[in-house]
Amino acid sequence: MTIALGRLLDEVAGRIIAHAEELTALDSAIGDADHGLNMKRGFEAVLADKANILAKPLPEALKAIGMTLVMKVGGASGPLYGTLFMALGKELPAEPSLADAARALSTAVEAVKARGKADFDNKTMLDVLGPVAKHLGNGSASFDSVRQLAHDRAQATIPMKAIKGRASFLGERSIGHMDPGARSSALMITAICDGLEAKG
Repeated sequence: MTIALGRLLDEVAGRIIAHAEELTALDSAIGDADHGLNMKRGFEAVLADKANILAKPLPEALKAIGMTLVMKVGGASGPLYGTLFMALGKELPAEPSLADAARALSTAVEAVKARGKADFDNKTMLDVLGPVAKHLGNGSASFDSVRQLAHDRAQATIPMKAIKGRASFLGERSIGHMDPGARSSALMITAICDGLEAKG
């Protein structure tokens, strides 16, 4: 599949920037209240470097996005999202198929798990990314089904007790709040689906 990276960058960055206040509000309940601001700063930096990023082949472009997020996004989110994009860049060919994308995302999820020393059902971004990667791998995913799954898995973090990250310090009090990393992951996945679907 041919990926219009410029459109996808605009979709993902625009979505995160537009939802920065929501992400910060979610993080204020169980974290440092900075997830939205940090992610906004990171993707504004990505957009500022867009011309340079788009001049590269897809694998190198993804690695460049990852490096920018590592450098510009504070807290744990920078290294984790940076790892995600850099792992995708390492795994994806220049012209990926859907099967390539599914395999690369699964590998990238494992890289994020290792970097964050976290697992599924720990109330993190992995609770969205893991199920989406698995769903893509079954070969019958549609844009609508991926969007719905990402939304549902983010919602599913609300009743979870946090095991990792600053939210874990709250113990039982972390229950009843959506994980901000799960929400930002769902926003990104939805934006990517929208961008790919718009290509037709």
